[in-house]
Amino acid sequence: MARTVHIIGAGLAGLSAAVKLVALADRVVLHEATAFAGGRCRSYYDASVGMTIDNGNHLLLSGNRAALAFVRAIGSGHRLIGPPAAEFPFVDLESRARWTLRFNDGRLPLWIFDATRRVPGTRVGDYLSLARLLWPGSGKTVGETIACKGPLYARLIEPFLLAALNIDPPDGSAKLAAAVIRETLAAGGRACWPLIARDGLAATLIDPALDYLRARGALIQLEHQLRAMRFGAQRIEALDFGNEIVALADSDAVILAVPPYAAASLVQGLIVPSEFRAIVNAHFRIDPPAGQPPILGVLSATTQWIFTFPGRLSVTVSASDRLLDTPREQLAQTIWAEVAAATGLPSTVPAALPPWQIVRERRATFAATPAQDQKRPDAQTRWRNLLLAGDWTNTGLPATIEGAIRSGNRAAELLAANTPLTTAPKIPPMIPP
Repeated sequence: MARTVHIIGAGLAGLSAAVKLVALADRVVLHEATAFAGGRCRSYYDASVGMTIDNGNHLLLSGNRAALAFVRAIGSGHRLIGPPAAEFPFVDLESRARWTLRFNDGRLPLWIFDATRRVPGTRVGDYLSLARLLWPGSGKTVGETIACKGPLYARLIEPFLLAALNIDPPDGSAKLAAAVIRETLAAGGRACWPLIARDGLAATLIDPALDYLRARGALIQLEHQLRAMRFGAQRIEALDFGNEIVALADSDAVILAVPPYAAASLVQGLIVPSEFRAIVNAHFRIDPPAGQPPILGVLSATTQWIFTFPGRLSVTVSASDRLLDTPREQLAQTIWAEVAAATGLPSTVPAALPPWQIVRERRATFAATPAQDQKRPDAQTRWRNLLLAGDWTNTGLPATIEGAIRSGNRAAELLAANTPLTTAPKIPPMIPP
């Protein structure tokens, strides 16, 4: 009889673990506390704009190998779209300057030798300073590793790291920044093609995964919140869902793929990141102008990135804790004026403000500082049948879609190798409840 693996949490970490495990003929039961799967990566119908929107905008790059393998496995790779090459258009609303970064495909960065392809106002020698960021010292911040000033920083490094780390880059972990840069910018243009879910996050990442799992016999239980776990000396013995206690056979396993604060409440003594950063997204129902690129970087503005979808323009503002208390309509007006200026749409009456929605994620990601990064636990725990997954675990990457999917893969791979079922990991002990 195949063992049963209970996966707690149907975000991308839980879904990716489930997709891996059903292929191994394990019996997978996916438990989700809310009425929908996807966690912070979901779509829903919003009455304010009268259409389905995503809770936030997520950009993938062609170097995100785990994420692309995931969409291929569930049959939705065709739903990711982007430009035909590694191109990133930018506009600076203060200077009105516009430019497009165009990376060449190979690892050798020939693009920096072409003034029409590199960051305007930069010289070839400026890029040599970035070498220090590829292999930084342990525990260093970005600000302690490179000079956070000058055109190259302001027009490339800052917007790139702000999006990747979701923190003011000088305060961010240089180790996490380096991991992203090594896998994308430093890997050449073939690793830097930007990709977005044109039909929405649910249609691209979530619904196909659920269909894939159901077709292979997985049991998906929504609105099924785990209340507690019964801990033995070496293993989890039972799961308490309030109105149901599920006893675990000796070969059964649990993957806990919930947010860090939820994991800490379920596993006493578990050390997890405890500081977070917000992301603000704005959605406007309006037909994008002809030729509008799928993604546009914006400088000298509250707006940071503009995403183009059918009948909608969406904006992402990372590290946006400063905007959490701004009145919603004031924020919508500010962002729309910037969107109009960046795209050429009218911002005055009668087209002053199209139907809009502001979505604020107060705890969008853990704060990617060196101190918080050190709090990220590994997938294995002291209990041989309990594993952890989530973008907040020790993936080596910031809290991204790629990191979440890798964490789920890692937990599944450990189970496939029977590692946590046979050998207790050598990690500092935690206090069982």
